Parts: sequence; C-alpha cells; structure tokens
Amino acid sequence: MKLVLGLMAALMLGTVAQAHSIKMGDIEIIHPNIPQPPARAKSAAGYMGITNEGAQADRLIGVETPFAKSAMLHTTEHGADGVARMMHLEGIEIPAGDTVVLEPDGMHVMLMGLSGPVQEGDMLPATLIFEQAGRVEITFMVDPPGGMDHAHMDHGTKP
Repeated sequence: MKLVLGLMAALMLGTVAQAHSIKMGDIEIIHPNIPQPPARAKSAAGYMGITNEGAQADRLIGVETPFAKSAMLHTTEHGADGVARMMHLEGIEIPAGDTVVLEPDGMHVMLMGLSGPVQEGDMLPATLIFEQAGRVEITFMVDPPGGMDHAHMDHGTKP
C-alpha cells in the first residue's frame, strides 16, 4: 500500500513538474527527479518510480552520473534515538509485474560530491544499471525545493 501511495504522490508531483518517463524493454523509469538542494549543498537525493513489466524480477545494482563524484543506492532507517540514518544498499529488487518507488524517507539514489549548483528545471544525465535490463540512460529533472534535507544526515557507506 505504501508503494501505491508513494507512486501516486510521485505521479501527482510529476504532473505539476512536467513528469517524464523512460522505457527500455520491460523497465520503465517514472519521473526521475531531484528536489532542488540548498545552493551550497554537496549532496542531493534522487527519486523515481521503477516499473518492471517483465515476467522475471530485475535488480537495480548501480547508478552512474557525471554531475556527482558518487551515486549510491540508499535507504533511510530511523534509530531508536529518532535519528534518521542512510544505509547503503547493494541493490534494489524490482519484482516482475510490480512498481517500486524511490521516495523521501525510503529508498533513494544518494548523490554525493555534486560538481556544481543544481537548479530547479535542470535536466541532469545519469545511467541506471540493472542485472537483467543492463544500462538505462535517464535524465533527472530538478524539481522545486522541498522534501527531506539530506545535507545533515549520516551518509555512512555501509550498514
């Protein structure tokens, strides 16, 4: 249910921010986006919906981009102390016939070491790497500022 609600929220936000999608084979990437980070931010988070229309599960295992020194798959976990922490993921399972949503306070692409300012309306290239589908070229749309500020969170590289 959370995935359905998250996808609906992403699609509604995308409608306002000129949603876009990329389809390659059985994989569709729905509105890859980055909320505009603060002007001097060195990190940002990327979100999207990923639909697998195939008969077999696939797995997102990596992200490459020229606008950040590092792009990693992360999830957000809240400790007993209430502090949110980023946990590195080796991959994200995309079940057959299902949609997985990368969203604030959940799974996301963590972009660290931004090469320059990221402004609302920018279109930033990236490549998603899947075990089955291979390399899928996408463009992150920089949406209006808002959502979770990742600048002050623990971005540990391994759980």
